[in-house]
This record gives sequence, C-alpha cells and structure tokens, in this order.
Amino acid sequence: MSAVMDQRQAAMDGASGGDAQSFSLLIEPLLDPAYRLAAVMLSDRAAAEDAVQEASIKAWRRLGQLRGDAGSLRAWFLSIVANECRMARRQRWWSVVRMPEMERPADPADVYSGQSSDLKAALLRLSQEDRLPLVLHFYLDLPLAEVARVLRVSPSAAKSRIYRAAHRLRPELSVEEVI
Repeated sequence: MSAVMDQRQAAMDGASGGDAQSFSLLIEPLLDPAYRLAAVMLSDRAAAEDAVQEASIKAWRRLGQLRGDAGSLRAWFLSIVANECRMARRQRWWSVVRMPEMERPADPADVYSGQSSDLKAALLRLSQEDRLPLVLHFYLDLPLAEVARVLRVSPSAAKSRIYRAAHRLRPELSVEEVI
C-alpha cells in the first residue's frame, strides 16, 4: 500500500515540476468520476465533456495551488469540475447555439443506467445546489470528508446539505397508490 502512495507522491512531485506524463498519471483515474459529476450537473453529455476538459486544463495550470498530498487531489479536482459546471450553467448563450440532438440508441454506459426515470427526473428538478451534494455522496460514493472538501464547507455542513437535499427529493419520489 505504501508503494502505491510513494508512486502517487512521486507523480505529484513530477507533475508539480511540470511533467505532463506525471500529471496524466494522476488525473486519468479521476476523469470518469469527474465526467459523471458533470453529466449529472449539466444534463448534457457534450457540455459535461467540455467542462471536464476545461477543468483538466485549469488543474494542470493550478497544480501548484494544491495544498496537501496526492490524496487530496480527487476532492480538489472535483471541486474544479463542479465550478466549471456552475460557470457553464451561468453562460446561457450556448443553449441558443446548440444543435438539436439526434436520437441515440440506448447506451449501456449511460450515466443513469440502472436507475429509474423517476429518480432521474426528480434529480433534474432539484436545484444545482441540492443536486451536487447528493451526486457526490450517493452517486460518486465520496466519503463525507471529501464531499465537504469539494463543496468547500465543513463535514457537518456537508452532512446537513446532503440531508436537506434528500429531504427535498423525497416528495418527488413518493409512491402513488393505484386503486
């Protein structure tokens, strides 16, 4: 286990020194969770890919600002992705320019595979501030401490945000009885 930690720290040191290959080794395992986070936040595959790409570039440029070791890299990078998604949602000009999407066959690697359409619809009806802690904790399976780092709040505040967002989601998912 310590050999893996030593490799990660060596890659971190190399990336901090400007080595692109070391940075690639560090960031590659984080791209899938980053894309899943962006896809849920933006509800658009192309926009999610753009957000992750922009976040990767920003992470490369700002790697010197990372405080801590390679272990805190995931929370740091996901917070950059979340910020990129927020900025993309604020910039509405792209929604006017977007081309209509073609019908695609069902993709088994779809972000929502295995989840009900009711849950997807209910999540999309939540505000972005409510959706983010739920996605980080339940969908990306981040521990509470990392959710707090991504949200830039204390662990107790992150726990409260998750609880409140889940509480807001419950009425959307109530089961209706059919008589």
